[in-house]
Amino acid sequence: MALPQGFLDELRDRVSVSSMVGRRHALIRKGREFVSLCPFHSDSKPSLNIVDDKGFYHCFACGAHGDVIKFVMETEGLSFMEAIEQLAGVAGMEVPKETPEERQRAERTRSLQEVVDLACRWYERQLRTSIGDAGLRYLRERGLTEETIARFRLGWAPDDRKALQRAMKAEGVEVDILVEAGLVKRYDDGETGDYMRGRVLFPITDRRGKVIAFGGRVLGDGQPKYLNSPDTPLFHKGRVLYGLAQAREAAHKSGTLVVAEGYMDVIALAQVGIPSVAPLGTALTEDQIAELWKVVPEPVVCFDGDTAGQRAAARACDRALPMLTPGHSLRFIVLPEGEDPDSLTRRDGPSGFRRLLEAAEPLVDRLWATEATAGPVDTPERRADFWRRVRERIRVIADRTVQQSYSDEIEARIEAMRPSRQNRSDGGRSAGRGTFRDGKWTPPPVEPPGSRASRARVDTALGQRQQQIILATVIHHPGLLDELGETLAHLELGDQFLDKLRREILEITEADPDLDAAGLTDHLKALGYSDTVNGLLGAEALSHAAFARPSATHSEARAGLIELVARVGRGRLERQLAEARRIAEESMTEADMDRMMGLRKALQQITVGASLEDAE
Repeated sequence: MALPQGFLDELRDRVSVSSMVGRRHALIRKGREFVSLCPFHSDSKPSLNIVDDKGFYHCFACGAHGDVIKFVMETEGLSFMEAIEQLAGVAGMEVPKETPEERQRAERTRSLQEVVDLACRWYERQLRTSIGDAGLRYLRERGLTEETIARFRLGWAPDDRKALQRAMKAEGVEVDILVEAGLVKRYDDGETGDYMRGRVLFPITDRRGKVIAFGGRVLGDGQPKYLNSPDTPLFHKGRVLYGLAQAREAAHKSGTLVVAEGYMDVIALAQVGIPSVAPLGTALTEDQIAELWKVVPEPVVCFDGDTAGQRAAARACDRALPMLTPGHSLRFIVLPEGEDPDSLTRRDGPSGFRRLLEAAEPLVDRLWATEATAGPVDTPERRADFWRRVRERIRVIADRTVQQSYSDEIEARIEAMRPSRQNRSDGGRSAGRGTFRDGKWTPPPVEPPGSRASRARVDTALGQRQQQIILATVIHHPGLLDELGETLAHLELGDQFLDKLRREILEITEADPDLDAAGLTDHLKALGYSDTVNGLLGAEALSHAAFARPSATHSEARAGLIELVARVGRGRLERQLAEARRIAEESMTEADMDRMMGLRKALQQITVGASLEDAE
């Protein structure tokens, strides 16, 4: 429910951030502020700054930031309303009652969830009838026990396009709510059909164990082999991990959580006592990685040993790199070709798989191996290209402490690859980007993002034509601003006139988010940009980038824009972030913190956006 702003403001005034932090860690006064150990990463010295008079905390080591409500939510695993109720009890305040509209919306959500759970119970019953014989036989042949089948609430969807609808009608459930819940599909001609038919069903739950969607596996040669429910008000596949509700408690106790590729992998591992989860048909998303880190600091990614599985593992590595913080990472298991967790546990048992877990490689090893196996490194030119690629990969790590640690590790590995220098007589020679002297290799100094040389390179890269293509893409595809508006708000263009046009576009679309390309063009021309817009959208400008043309699909335009902004704007954003961080550390004001966090988010967005397109 939406709470009155006045109530929230008073609650924050009555319960200080330091009082809640102080319940977990000792506080050290620092002027008018406090510092303490940070509960969001493995902290050995106080790095969490608490500013009570401005009502927020911030950790400069891991980037954790928020107010007293967010602190309670994230340290105690509570929902927003649960945290509000707890804080209200501390403050001696009464939580306002929800409005009729809010109550109606909450009841609608509960109603959808109840319908999905009702359907789940019906699917479970079908598995135990003659109609579901094939599904039950399949599950038993895969080695699942009756206890496991019941624990994961596995079911069967009959191969009948109206079977669920008839069953739900008998329960008084209208077809419209079945469509809204993703259980029934409405076709263009108005006809409806059950979404899942002729499939073994795997209920998908939220982190509390409430069923919100289904995954279905067809038996035989039908396609697609696996099918997930569509996104609904209850279910967004990029935010949910299959099996999390069943794995969370065991993972928290053991400190181990495996990220497998599919439903059967998760269930097979759970059956032998190894907590596991899986993404839902896509590579791991940032939301899913953040969810994993709430449970354990280093989940183990274990995808199939085939080419597709290893590509998925590589994408997980790409997604995680910008998000790394001290103490939080991923580890990887590389399975033999043709093997998966399900087959391995059936063949070798839990002890065999646990041996693999103990040998899981850290993310830095996976990154190194991915680039090292991309091609031979048997000549000076090939080695130099390999070193360039691997150095480039770690630049996306937003946390400067982690990035420097990775840089130290990578440079040490590069040095170990260099030919022996024992016979050199000059006493010291340039070693790539560092210096080798008196038997010791010294890494080069890190060039500050705001240095003159760095700034010159960025400004040269961000040429006028590239700036024009960025704006042309946004004008032809204004829907991209729903996702990339914040990034473009921070990306200042070198051409002052084009940068002014960028700001105008952002202001217009913020005021009217539903504008299409024609509407946005009309607004800009009404403001006196006719010649500029005509030039940007002309054939000469668009000949340089097909993704900027109106004929490009949304996915093509998105992928092209992200790639271009990442390629030419990353340096500029890094420079702005470094400066914003310096200012925030000095001022500790909410506005400066917000700017720093916005820049960090913008930089992360463009560095991982291209790989997101691959997963969709």
